[in-house]
Amino acid sequence: MRRFDPNAGSEGSVGFQIAPMIDVVFVIMLFFMVMAGAVRVEKELPSQLPGNAETSGQTDFVDEQVITIAENGEVQLNEEPMDTPASTDLPTLKATLTRLRIASDQAKSPTLVTVASEPAAKYGRTVDVLNALAVAGISNVTVAVSDED
Repeated sequence: MRRFDPNAGSEGSVGFQIAPMIDVVFVIMLFFMVMAGAVRVEKELPSQLPGNAETSGQTDFVDEQVITIAENGEVQLNEEPMDTPASTDLPTLKATLTRLRIASDQAKSPTLVTVASEPAAKYGRTVDVLNALAVAGISNVTVAVSDED
């Protein structure tokens, strides 16, 4: 029996074998094909979260709310009647102003209110409106004065 001599020439040189390389490529391809079928597809579930939405920046909100006081004692917020002229507690106005302040705080915008009273309206009614604004926590209040000719 003859011993193998690497320096003996090219008679025994096998060269580059392509068949094992093709086998390895097919095994890798088979692995990725099998694993592709096992990937789970995520599905969207419809959901609605409760609560109030907070914004990160300032959003545009109604610039100014106008409270008008008529001669007969009727109070209107943006031309919508709030309470009866005989009511000194103004519960509807207080509740509406509180909701307005909360919405403005969530929108990160200031709550601006202008109180416009007719010249013949009683001053006590203006004080009732200012008390309702204080209970609601609104501090940016402007009192409008009408010029009499």
